[in-house]
Amino acid sequence: MIEEDRKISIEEFDGKKYQIKFVEPENKAILTHYLHNVDNKASKHYKKDALNVLKNFVEYKNEENIYLAEEEALQHLLFEVENVPFPTPKNYKFKFIDLFAGIGGFRLALQNLEGKCVYTSEWENAAKKTYQKNFGEIPFGDITKDRIKNYIPENFDILCAGFPCQAFSIAGNRKGFADTRGTLFFDVEDIIAKHKPKVVFLENVKNLVTHDKGRTFKTIIEILEKKLGYKVYSKVLNTMTHANVPQNRERIFIVAFDPKQVTNYSEFKFPDKIKLTKTIHDVLEKGKQDEKYYYSKNHQYYPELEKVMNSRDTVYQWRRVYVRENKSNVCPTLTANMGTGGHNVPLIKDDYGIRKLTPRECFSFQGYPKNYVLPNLSNGKLYMQAGNSVTTILIERISNEIIKVL
Repeated sequence: MIEEDRKISIEEFDGKKYQIKFVEPENKAILTHYLHNVDNKASKHYKKDALNVLKNFVEYKNEENIYLAEEEALQHLLFEVENVPFPTPKNYKFKFIDLFAGIGGFRLALQNLEGKCVYTSEWENAAKKTYQKNFGEIPFGDITKDRIKNYIPENFDILCAGFPCQAFSIAGNRKGFADTRGTLFFDVEDIIAKHKPKVVFLENVKNLVTHDKGRTFKTIIEILEKKLGYKVYSKVLNTMTHANVPQNRERIFIVAFDPKQVTNYSEFKFPDKIKLTKTIHDVLEKGKQDEKYYYSKNHQYYPELEKVMNSRDTVYQWRRVYVRENKSNVCPTLTANMGTGGHNVPLIKDDYGIRKLTPRECFSFQGYPKNYVLPNLSNGKLYMQAGNSVTTILIERISNEIIKVL
């Protein structure tokens, strides 16, 4: 009998069940990447290893204990990876890779613009689960390892990377390049140098610009411009002013073009501001939510919350010992630690009391559509994923300007 954590059950149209046993952690990534690219040249990059996985590590058996041929097995798996809320586009206009992919904010945006993702990397297991549920693809793991980098196909147009921001964040320890998470930028540099994509699209916290008196940001720009030869544009944009999403979220965006491949790079411009027409009520779930999200009246902090929280038109933020109102009547910046105790928890007052935002509401404040699947994970993990994510609508607006130039 195959152990429960070592198998996936795939139900075919006739109701028969097949069990797939994986031994190596990257085998699922290899197979799903191959299947997602069967209709383009990137598939040859994965084909040999994918077939070896099937031959050496995968056991297929139907109800009559008859082993399936590799090609038939692949067809069953193909159905599995395509039968998801956000399948990869069949007719695509450009190819991109998704590094430090998180839960797929970049991918969602670029697929909406008819882009095809040919490689994904993300090390955090819970994020991988969310990514798989929505895109049918399992990301490769630790991008610092050469064997993982070697799975990146030779040719693609755009490199996307929301590289880890904790090292530069006000909420983090602000060690920057002294922090191992900060040095992950140099892995991005290695990939750019080897593959020379037409465009590099990076996102990080606003504090990256001023970190270490601006020296960290200057280093990144100099590497892109002087060492790698790219023409670089950067700008701090806010979700509520540039995406019509009622969240006060400032991030630095860096877009770099290879002038040898994109001669009209000077035509690029970041998207203009747009009017914020949506309010928090366009995002919040209607009716009473699960009781676990509400503060009981005998909670030690309830008197303080009740005294301060008198508006239903904004999202408040619990800051350990006090409540802060967002004066612009939008949601304050969602953070990765909002599910860990009392710090940075977004709160609202509704018809039924004072409560935390639900994970679904947090995902909506990042622009994720209602059919985006939240898997069976702890709320703490889901809050972390929402807080670490990009605002997908803003990524799409910037990407649209990139595509115009391409």
